[in-house]
Amino acid sequence: MTRASVVSIELLLDEQAEAAVRAEWQALASAGLSSLAAHTAPSNRPHITLLVREEPVSFDPGALAGRSAFGVRLGGPLLFGSDDRRVLARSVIPSFDLLALHRDVHAAAGPASGPTGDAAHTAGGAWTPHVTLARRMRTADLERALELVTGEIAGTARAVRRWDAATRTVTELCRLR
Repeated sequence: MTRASVVSIELLLDEQAEAAVRAEWQALASAGLSSLAAHTAPSNRPHITLLVREEPVSFDPGALAGRSAFGVRLGGPLLFGSDDRRVLARSVIPSFDLLALHRDVHAAAGPASGPTGDAAHTAGGAWTPHVTLARRMRTADLERALELVTGEIAGTARAVRRWDAATRTVTELCRLR
């Protein structure tokens, strides 16, 4: 997927959970390690990606209307990638509410029409819910980084947004009540 054409649907966390993730971003950065703290665009917020496509996503926010906020637990660290640079993330412990939201977002978006389909890490049946802490983390730095990512973070899912990389815009789709 080319980053410029990517559209994603993302779940945002409450202020306390977001602050806890940002504190981990800052701890990594303060230790001289790769971290999302270095990405200071206003759109850069801790989130759980529900859907990623390299095509326009027609999405009816009404499909999520009336949905209630629900608890979210961020668990231990995950690593993505296979070379000497990895993505460091916190796992998200699946719950009925989280899985139902993921299913409903995909249903509301309909099937992908392009040749690339959904990004593998967000597709139904293969989704790995997570919150990214750092991209391009050197494998040589992982031991130090993992010492800074401990315990669980408990929070509440509060909103669903759409990120359009081509226009660099964020649109809130719904608030969870």
